[in-house]
Amino acid sequence: MSILRRVKDISVATLNEMLEQSEDPVRLIDRYLYTQKEQIDQSERLYLQCLNHGQGIRQQMLQAEQMKEKREQQALIALKAGEESIAKLALQEKILHEEKADQYRELYEQSKQSILELQEQINQLKTDYQEVAAKRGYYQARLETVRLQQQLNARMSGVSGNETPRMFARLEDKVSDMELEARSLRDIRQAGRDALYAAGAAAHSVLETELDKLRKKLEKEGWEKK
Repeated sequence: MSILRRVKDISVATLNEMLEQSEDPVRLIDRYLYTQKEQIDQSERLYLQCLNHGQGIRQQMLQAEQMKEKREQQALIALKAGEESIAKLALQEKILHEEKADQYRELYEQSKQSILELQEQINQLKTDYQEVAAKRGYYQARLETVRLQQQLNARMSGVSGNETPRMFARLEDKVSDMELEARSLRDIRQAGRDALYAAGAAAHSVLETELDKLRKKLEKEGWEKK
């Protein structure tokens, strides 16, 4: 496992753990994305350096191969000319350049493998960055939903939960007072009418009594009804 891969895995694991405990996941994700972006930039700069280094190694390998072939041709020419000692010198240099070419070829293969690995890791970092960025939008939407729900709850609690019951309670009291007042006035009027009726009946009875007395008095005096 490379250092870059290990750091990335630790970061993602830490982020997931912190998201579960964070009260502000959006801010936490922003910090992670900032760090992740810096890591991607650094990795891309390292990738360019590796490319340039790999190209330099490849150039050294090609030059060694060219010198090997050149010294081999010179050895053939010297041998054809009967210059065996010169041919040997050319073959010695040919062997040296061949060893050099093999060494640079091995380094170049290692460089290519490192470049491929680094490219894969950078791609993975970018993929992770995009996934976390998508999570940011999701958590931001969730937080906005919670915020709006809290406002709705506060509004409903303030209007329906408090003002409306008190408003109807006050209205109920007022209507009850009006009904009580109306019943009181009605009872008073009814009592007055009953009193007047009772007074009228009593007066009528008194009149009848007095009238009966007068009749009896007239009868005693010899008055007869006609």
